[in-house]
Amino acid sequence: MAKVKINNIGIEGIKPPEKACSDTRCPWHGHIKIRGKLLEGIVVSTKMSKTITIQRDYVVYVPKYERYMRKRSKIKAHLPDCIEVKDGDKVLIGETRPLSKTKHFVVIAKI
Repeated sequence: MAKVKINNIGIEGIKPPEKACSDTRCPWHGHIKIRGKLLEGIVVSTKMSKTITIQRDYVVYVPKYERYMRKRSKIKAHLPDCIEVKDGDKVLIGETRPLSKTKHFVVIAKI
């Protein structure tokens, strides 16, 4: 069996996927560099081709009322062929260059 080249994405403690792919936008097997933020979220939709929607829940302090408010945001991320996820899975995404009008993140690992 041929040995597959796996890139070092520069993030400690994350194992590369078992499966190999030929996707050029894969951080492990392609040419995409991870820079900027690393975020965790729950997969909400996998209906698009090579794209998933991730929902992040977070808390924001409101000084006027001296309380915290829960918020959520949805982020579109590129899904490489070597990582398999379904709705409800928790994933780690990393910021990259703009891949399309709405995609600026790529899935790094399933948590």
